[in-house]
Formats: sequence, C-alpha cells, structure tokens
Amino acid sequence: MNITPEALDFLFENKIKDSKEWYREHRENHKKLVVEPFREFVRNMQPYIEKIDKNLSCDPMRISRIYRDTRFTKDKSTFRDNVWYGFMHGRELYEGLPCYFFEFSPRGIVYGVGYYHAGTRSIEAIRELVKKHDKTYLKAKRVLGKHPEITLETNPYKKNRFPDADKDDLEWLNIRNFCAVAETKEFNLLFSDRLAEEMGKRFIELKPVYDFLMKAEQSVNRSAE
Repeated sequence: MNITPEALDFLFENKIKDSKEWYREHRENHKKLVVEPFREFVRNMQPYIEKIDKNLSCDPMRISRIYRDTRFTKDKSTFRDNVWYGFMHGRELYEGLPCYFFEFSPRGIVYGVGYYHAGTRSIEAIRELVKKHDKTYLKAKRVLGKHPEITLETNPYKKNRFPDADKDDLEWLNIRNFCAVAETKEFNLLFSDRLAEEMGKRFIELKPVYDFLMKAEQSVNRSAE
C-alpha cells in the first residue's frame, strides 16, 4: 500500500479548509490515504532500524496526529499538513536520546538523525568528542561530507566561543542543538513501493552520525552515575 498523490491532496485541502466539520466528514479518506499507507511504511522500516539499533522504536500506531498542538504558538490553525514518525528511544522529545525521523507533506520529504531538543550535558559531551577528534566524530563528519544534501541544524551561537579550535570543527562546536537533516522533493520516491528500501539505506548510511551521538550519550550517562 503506497503513499499516493491523493494523500498530499487530502493534507493540503484539509489544511486549507481548517474545519473540524469538514475533517469529520472526510475522516475515512484520511485513514485510507494517509494513516494506513504511512503505518505500513513504518512497519516496513523495521528491518533497517534493527540494523542500526534494536532499541529504537518502530511502532506504526505512534505516527503523528493530524491535529496541531496550539498551546505554545501564535498560529492557532487546527490541522497540520505534514505527517511524521520518530524512530526513538522511549517517548522523551526534550532532552531525550538521539533518534531518526521521517516526514512527508505537500512540500516534500524531510528525514534525518539527531535530537529534537538536546540537553546541555549532551551538547557538552558532543563538544568533548569533537575537541579530541574522536574517531566517531571524524567518521560522522566524513559521512556528512559525502552527502551535501544533508545539512546540520545546530541553532549555533552567533559569536564563536572557540577561537583556538580548528576552523573545520567550529560548526560542530558552536552548537546548542544537533540534527542532520535532508529536505527533498523526490515525490516519485515518496509514491514508490521502494520508499522503505531506499529510506532504510539512507538511514543506515547515516549510522556513523547516530553512533557519534550515542557515544556522547554514553559519557553523559557515566558522568551522571
């Protein structure tokens, strides 16, 4: 059961109408076009996720809701037009462990690995590995260097706090968060029966980044003991 262009049409129209009544009248379309195909994608990702880390969740019942959380935003629209799933450790988003994620919307595909919001000790541990030129850092850096379509979203400090560090390390040091993200308009892939296979391969290619972050977390755990 593939994701289809009709899924994007539904998400777009539902977002534009922003009507609970309209959504209730078309709830079955949401289930058939969006929910069921995306849950199948999550299930099909399990073999690839297990190759990365068997502790990462792969539960198709936990895909994102179509209703937005409007408590902390000025945008009070009811519905989202994107659907996402996080292959996570547990359910902690803020200051949780690193995870993989996949999202699609009428704008395209977004995927990657990193933190939703990293804790201070996690960021400090990452910096220590970078300063030491730890082999996991160097490997992660090489992998991202081979994939220019992937960018680092780090919420960096405006002023360089490490004037004596190597210039090549600064992007990995002046950080307040860490996420390696790719955005693409590969709609042909999104609608293909090869979606899980291709995304599984891309996730595995990013495993050195995940391993680097998890090594940082190991030192966080040791320091907490």
